[in-house]
Amino acid sequence: MIKTQGYHWNVVGPLFVPIHEMTERLYRDLFEAIDALAERIRALGQIAPLSVTDMISQAHLTEEETIRDAHGMIEQLIHDNESLARRLRETAALASRHGDGATEDLMNARMAKHEEAVWMLKAIATS
Repeated sequence: MIKTQGYHWNVVGPLFVPIHEMTERLYRDLFEAIDALAERIRALGQIAPLSVTDMISQAHLTEEETIRDAHGMIEQLIHDNESLARRLRETAALASRHGDGATEDLMNARMAKHEEAVWMLKAIATS
């Protein structure tokens, strides 16, 4: 979410409008998703992350450390969303094996959102 919001703030060039608008939709969706995922973690009796440091320590994506051009931002977001979709698919399968339909449903819904984001980002990338 933070990387997507950073791209939203810092994109420049001819793709400014589509990337600026899309990243705003994406980071707002991700904010809501984070809340839903944390609530599911709590419903399963676990502790949700308590700090940004805690979230980063559990993250599988890297933080952004450089300013990218618009195409670089799109490429990175495609990569990150594809990675998230794969992990969500794996987690949904694990939840299914354990008979946890609620988590499986949540993972599948998030996976669909990330796959849709990949499709839209790839559409912008061809501009």
